[in-house]
Amino acid sequence: MTITGTTRLFGIIGDPVAPLRSPALFNAAFARLGRDAVLIPIAVPEGGLAEAWRGLALFDNLDGLVVTMPHKTAILPLLDALGPTARATGTVNTVRRRAEGGWEGEMFDGEGFRDGLERAGHAPAGASILQIGCGAAGRAIAYALARAGAGRLVLHDTARDRAEALVVALRAAYPALQVAVGPPDPAGFGIVVNATPLGLRPGDPLPLDPAALRAGQVVADVIPNPEVTPLVLAARAAGCATVTGRAMHEGQARLAAAWLGITGWEG
Repeated sequence: MTITGTTRLFGIIGDPVAPLRSPALFNAAFARLGRDAVLIPIAVPEGGLAEAWRGLALFDNLDGLVVTMPHKTAILPLLDALGPTARATGTVNTVRRRAEGGWEGEMFDGEGFRDGLERAGHAPAGASILQIGCGAAGRAIAYALARAGAGRLVLHDTARDRAEALVVALRAAYPALQVAVGPPDPAGFGIVVNATPLGLRPGDPLPLDPAALRAGQVVADVIPNPEVTPLVLAARAAGCATVTGRAMHEGQARLAAAWLGITGWEG
């Protein structure tokens, strides 16, 4: 890939950025599509987003950003418009320049997760689902599972008030959904979702007791790197089907790319 004075810029902004797969994924797509564009990692520590954004917003050749931890909520007040999922979840993972000026944000983590789950052959419609983690990505995933027709959704978060607030929001948006706060016990669930960052760093504890997993369950993790997390290993040892964070990452990338105007992603 040759970078010239006409190259359009995209970025992924977060902290840490070293484990991120988006630069390789997007830049491979740009090369495949013959597009004069590049996506670069931009490391901005928590609390520094507003200051960084003042500079980034002045870049005339910056067309969009992927937003990851810890900025998916902090970026909201810096934007001029929000898409429907971003408004519903209060989170953003993709930002684009508007033709009329300013910047618009949308959230694709949830639909990307659902897309990856369904492509792996595990439709959430009618399923009994345990989701552990109700942060920015977790909120988006819970909304996507509700939209997809989940039969029952139990949410757990170490910050119980965060899970309770999400339950209230989901009941208002999807009155037919059976949704409640519960313990991180996978017994009796068809699909178990880890929507926490546990597994991202060596030595992280597991988000649940693997001894409670049973063959036939589906265990899905949001961690893209390492792709095979300790939870995925434990689930496979228990005879569970698994969906790795790579499926979610590739799903949200497909959706985000289309929204950013990057056509032909899947050839």
